[in-house]
Amino acid sequence: MPTYSALTTLPGEAPAQALAAAMERMTPEPIGVGVFEIEDDSGLWEVGGYFLEAPDAVMLEVLAMAFGAKAFALSEIPEIDWVAKVRRELAPVEAGRFFVFGSHDADKVPAGADRVPLQIEATVAFGTGHHGTTLGCLKAFDRLLTEGWRPAKVADIGCGTAVLAMAAAATLPDALVIASDIDRVAVDVAVANVAINALQGRVECLEAAGLDHRRIKAAGPYDLVFANILKGPLIELAPGISAQLATGGRAILSGLLAVQAEAVTAAYVDAGLCIESRDDIGEWSTLVLQKV
Repeated sequence: MPTYSALTTLPGEAPAQALAAAMERMTPEPIGVGVFEIEDDSGLWEVGGYFLEAPDAVMLEVLAMAFGAKAFALSEIPEIDWVAKVRRELAPVEAGRFFVFGSHDADKVPAGADRVPLQIEATVAFGTGHHGTTLGCLKAFDRLLTEGWRPAKVADIGCGTAVLAMAAAATLPDALVIASDIDRVAVDVAVANVAINALQGRVECLEAAGLDHRRIKAAGPYDLVFANILKGPLIELAPGISAQLATGGRAILSGLLAVQAEAVTAAYVDAGLCIESRDDIGEWSTLVLQKV
């Protein structure tokens, strides 16, 4: 069965949220409505609705005019087995000592005590290692390990598949490792991946918005915080991440475009951290900052 999407953009979060609320009351009713800031400093927000029946084009036109949005772009989305598609198209990824793979590539795992295989199944959660942001975080972490650094407490904020948390748990057998995500589905995926990699009891998976969970707060301060999310949340979390880092602790940040790196760096410098390194993979940046 096909589904249908209706997407538009407009300036400002408040009008975007109001438009989304109005879309929720449409007939036929959407199965989901999302509101996202476009991360290009334009000030525009995207509002998208998804429907099991073709949406009322006239009503969408009226809503766009009423809220000052661009005309909706309507599309029919064909039924696709996305998990099967991802499995076919994603090859294993190597990031220093880390080898990230799906079960369909288990025969390609390299031998050697110096290699750390991490099995990640194709799911709806973000973070397979193929994206420049996750890859950048793994490479930055591998570099710090090679330099001899061994953090004792690690938090992976916005963990997605938990690949970064698992990389820490697999290489730091005595470390406390917490992985959190605002999305319950992502947390369930993280728990499943932890089990697949025989890391039960080594990674604690929590549903939390940023650092807002009493377990995350109680377990700090941390020697390492991963945050592979987006520019806006990264900037908002800067004071909290700084407060939860121990002196000498490091934050490995990504999910940001290269053109956004300076703004994110400035927010963390203002919060008391110093930039150690910046690495760009394609259009994406990874930052390593230290609390001094």
